[in-house]
Amino acid sequence: MNQLTIGKYIAQKRKEKNLTQIQLAERLNISNKTISKWENGNCMPDYSVIESLCQELSITIAELMDGEDAKQNSIRVYDEAQMMDLLKRTQQLEKQKNILFGILLIMLGIRLFVISRTVMIVNFFSGLLFGAAIVIVLAGGYCMIYHIAKN
Repeated sequence: MNQLTIGKYIAQKRKEKNLTQIQLAERLNISNKTISKWENGNCMPDYSVIESLCQELSITIAELMDGEDAKQNSIRVYDEAQMMDLLKRTQQLEKQKNILFGILLIMLGIRLFVISRTVMIVNFFSGLLFGAAIVIVLAGGYCMIYHIAKN
């Protein structure tokens, strides 16, 4: 799956239907900026709008994922329900990965805090570890909150 190829294909099909980004966005009940992000290859359509998008553009999910019209004699190994399930799972895993990253940063920050309080070899070094611990915990918290709020 190449986001840029898929984006160009969405733009091509939208233009073939004589639709503007705003018109397509209204039909899908989303922002026209979202359509722009898809067409520029900055992100992929969410699994919740893929079926509606394909209906509006008169294409199949397989064609959307390939970024091109299906060949006349092409054979598909997966059906559309399996492709939608795969897309849904992929997007869920991506969200979970970001939350896990935030948790790991917080755990690392706590560990550095504990080390800074137990190893009092040099006050400067201890203070440096303490400062790094605070920054890492804050970064982890931001990462988690940002991705949770985004959902």
